[in-house]
Amino acid sequence: MSSDRTAGPRRETTDGGISFWFARAGFPAPREPLPGDTHADVCVVGGGFTGLWTAYYLKRAVPFLNITVLEAKFCGYGASGRSGGLLSGTVAGRDRYARLHGHDAAVRLQRAMNDTVGEVVRVAAEENIDADVHAGGALGVAYTPAQLARLKDHHAVEIAFGERDRVLRGARETAERIRVNGAVGSTWTPHGARLHPAKLVTGLAAAVEALGVTVHESTPVTEIRPKHAVTPYGTVRAPYVLRCTEGFTASVKGHRRTWLPMNSSMIVTEALPAALWSTLGWEGRETLGDLSHTGTYAQRTADDRIALGGRGVPYRFGSRTDDDGRTGPATVEALRALLVRLFPTTAGVSVAHAWSGVVGVARDWSATVALDRSTGLGWAGGYVGSGLATANLAARTLRDLIQQDSGQAGPTGLTALPWVNHRVRRWEPEPLRWLTARGAYAARRAADRREAASSRADSDPLARLADRIAGRC
Repeated sequence: MSSDRTAGPRRETTDGGISFWFARAGFPAPREPLPGDTHADVCVVGGGFTGLWTAYYLKRAVPFLNITVLEAKFCGYGASGRSGGLLSGTVAGRDRYARLHGHDAAVRLQRAMNDTVGEVVRVAAEENIDADVHAGGALGVAYTPAQLARLKDHHAVEIAFGERDRVLRGARETAERIRVNGAVGSTWTPHGARLHPAKLVTGLAAAVEALGVTVHESTPVTEIRPKHAVTPYGTVRAPYVLRCTEGFTASVKGHRRTWLPMNSSMIVTEALPAALWSTLGWEGRETLGDLSHTGTYAQRTADDRIALGGRGVPYRFGSRTDDDGRTGPATVEALRALLVRLFPTTAGVSVAHAWSGVVGVARDWSATVALDRSTGLGWAGGYVGSGLATANLAARTLRDLIQQDSGQAGPTGLTALPWVNHRVRRWEPEPLRWLTARGAYAARRAADRREAASSRADSDPLARLADRIAGRC
C-alpha cells in the first residue's frame, strides 16, 4: 500500500493561531487585566511555566503570601503553549558549569534536572491536570556517521554525569523501537516524557488561582525596577519582583540584549492511521531527537499525530517576536521535508498545523536562576529550548531563594546548584546580534548538509566555527 493512499489526500495547513495545542484544546476564558495600582508580597511577571510554577510552589510553601501574576497576553501564550511537549532532563550550560564549579556540582545539577521530569509528572497527576502525559523516556537517534560519533560521545558523557540508567542501541535495536530512515544508532534515557503543553499550562494556571494567587492577563509589564512592576494600567509594588519572561524578555525596558529570542518552528501532521504507524513503530511513544547540529525534536501525540520541530528563521532583527505564531510557507516545507527524510512513508501525509515561538538564549548559552537580595529582583531563563522541565526546577529554586532571603528557611540543595546567580554579559547591539545569530545557524545548516553527503565520522569544522561564533564554547 502506498503512503499516499494510506494517508489520504493532503489538506491545507493552518499557519499560526498561536499553536496547534491551543487550537486543539481550546483557548481558556480570558482573565481580567490589572485594574490599577496595587500591592503584593511577590509579583511574578510572566504567565508561562516559569511564572506559574513559581507562584504555585511559593503559595504551597507559604499560603499567606499575597502573590500576583502579570501576563501580557494570556497564560501560555509564549513558548509554554507552543513547545514541542518534550519533557527532558536537558539543562543548557551544564558543561560550562562543570568548568566553572567542578564536575560534582554539574552532576548535582543534572540529577536535579532528571528528578524534575518526575516532579512535573507527579504534580500534573496530583492536581488532576490531564495533559496527555506519557513517561516513555527520551530517544536520541543518529543517521549519519558523524551523528553516530557524536551520539556515542554524548552517551558516554551522560554516563559520566551520573546517568547510570541510559541505554545505547545499535541500528537493529533502534529499528525495533522506531524506524527512522537510515538510523545507525540511538541512546535512550528514562528521564523523559511526552505531554500536551497547552493542557498543562492551562491546568497549572487554574491550579494556581485555586490556591489563591491573583492572575491578571492582557497586562504587559513595560518596566521592572526594585519593588515595582510597571504596566499601562497601574503599578504593582512588591518586595519581590520576579522576571519570568524568558524568550519575551527583550520587550521589557532595559532588557533588549539580556537574552536573545531564538525562533523555533513546528508542524503537526493529521492523525495517522494504524496502517501507517505499522511502518514507523514508535510504540513506546518516546520523545525523539537527533544529533544534527541544527536540532530536530518530535513526539507521537496522544491522538496519533507526529509533532516535529526545528529552527525556521532562527532570529528576527532587533530581537522582535511574532504576534500569533505564524511560520511561513518556506519553513513549513522545510519541516515537511525533514519529516519525510526521517519517515519516508509519511510523504503523502498532510500537515495539519504549523506555528513558531521564541526561546531565551543567554550569551553563553547557559540557563540561570537568580535573586538579587539587595533589590528583591529575581529572574530565571535562558533555557535554550529545554524549558519544559527547566522552568519547574527554576521555579522551585526561586521559591527556596525567596524563603531563604526572607528568613523563612535556610539554604537548600537547590539554592546551592551551580546555575544559581550565574551572571553573563549581554548580547551585542544590532546589527552584530543579527549577524551572530544568523551566521552561526547558517554554518550549522551547512555542516549538517556536508555531513549528510559524507562518510566521515568527525563533526564538520563549520559546526565548531558556529559554536565559537555563538559563544557556546
